[in-house]
Amino acid sequence: MELAQDVIEDVRNRLHRIAGQLQGIERMLDGGRECRDVVTQVSAATKALEQVGFRIVAAGLAYCVEHPEEAAADGYPIEEVQKMFMKLA
Repeated sequence: MELAQDVIEDVRNRLHRIAGQLQGIERMLDGGRECRDVVTQVSAATKALEQVGFRIVAAGLAYCVEHPEEAAADGYPIEEVQKMFMKLA
């Protein structure tokens, strides 16, 4: 199953922001920031990464609903996409 270009662009943008968050966390550690501040940023980055996964799965689910035969032929029957979703949940 191929992701639509708009989904790819959205995911890339999200990953770029997450990379910036991770660099910020490293700077916080280097700067001796408070533990709670670092943990808050780690939590935000974790949530953002989860959203990337959900965005990809949502696109896959939409594809499966719109094109069930093609999705199954590509190796992505609806049950497989449901398993991917459960890995993120």
